[in-house]
Amino acid sequence: MTLTPEVQVILFKPEGYIDLEGGIALSSKMAEIVPQSNQLWIIDLLAVEFMDSSGLISLAQGLKVAHEKGCRLLMCNLQAPIRLILELTQLDSMFEIFQTYEDILMTIDHKTMVVAN
Repeated sequence: MTLTPEVQVILFKPEGYIDLEGGIALSSKMAEIVPQSNQLWIIDLLAVEFMDSSGLISLAQGLKVAHEKGCRLLMCNLQAPIRLILELTQLDSMFEIFQTYEDILMTIDHKTMVVAN
């Protein structure tokens, strides 16, 4: 019998603006999580209307921490202005981006999934 490790999904759902204040809030939420190699960090940007360079820094720092600890960080539900910012800065190639949260879930074995908010 082979045991499959559980994949723990950590969901971040920022809202409004990811500017200096919103970026700090997102970074604080990410810092509350002890990264582990069995975790899948998902940033659902459905409710984010605006992001500036401070927000980009928060996302990049989150990606760096996740990768250093062997986690996978994904983003979904990007609004057009957010997607444009990522494309203009060429950060869209650094992140795994999915259309919807459901698209991400389709790539995970649900038998080994644990969701934490």
